[in-house]
Amino acid sequence: MDFATFLIQLLNSVQYGLLLFMLAAGLTLIFGIMGVVNLAHGSFYMLGAYLGYSLSGHFGSLTLAILGGAGLAVLFGLALEWLLFRHFYHRDHLDQVLLTFGLIYIFEELRSILWGDDVHGVPIPAMLDWSIPLTDTLSYPVYRLFISGVCMALALGLYLLISKTRLGMKIRAGAFNRDMAESLGVNIKLIHAIVFALGVGLAAVAGMVAAPVSSVYPNMGSSVLIMCFVVVVIGGIGSVRGALISALLVGLVDTFGKVLLPSMAGMLVYMLMAAVLLWKPEGLFKQ
Repeated sequence: MDFATFLIQLLNSVQYGLLLFMLAAGLTLIFGIMGVVNLAHGSFYMLGAYLGYSLSGHFGSLTLAILGGAGLAVLFGLALEWLLFRHFYHRDHLDQVLLTFGLIYIFEELRSILWGDDVHGVPIPAMLDWSIPLTDTLSYPVYRLFISGVCMALALGLYLLISKTRLGMKIRAGAFNRDMAESLGVNIKLIHAIVFALGVGLAAVAGMVAAPVSSVYPNMGSSVLIMCFVVVVIGGIGSVRGALISALLVGLVDTFGKVLLPSMAGMLVYMLMAAVLLWKPEGLFKQ
């Protein structure tokens, strides 16, 4: 492998890892702070991709589609939390699994009714539809760098929100001791609604920015859901920092595994997870 090929694969692994982080961050927030096992999280990624497809065709701009779709996804998350999820916070995890597993089928049927079962493509914006030449024969798409930039900006925003704001202090307090935070006047129901909507919004934005690269197709949330749980388990349940480091590590192993060991590429990520769990059963950065 020459240096240019190595650089391309390294950039691909970072882009994939950051995209996984956007998904896993929402999942670890919902599970780590609210205690809800959300198997429907991949469906929010799919929802974002289809929103990106529809809104980009309507507005004629992927940027406007992402901004509008993110707002719609947050409102959808607030409504879903109010209608369903807040009634399951104190229920057994099996009840939560059954609820979210059922939602997967509901979302898939709604997707089929609204958009059909065809594969759709989302055009890359003209200003990002070019490549940076690395050698005479190799180049790297600028849009993939755009995906990495959006993911890094959202990761920084999430860090500042949780670590540096009053709302973040309330979120951390509610995660650490819900009863104590509630007795001090923190509106835990509102905090949970915000956290859930934030998780849905992150997953939807990930789907929208990834749509021009991965296309939009039925059941696209199923494969990413498994990888999200792998990232959360490796990083440690409830740790956003762990989700970031774990996602980058998974992206690195998966991308280079497909290049260097294609016959074992499907196993390498799970072997990594098994090795981490043998070394640290609670994950790398359990909160």
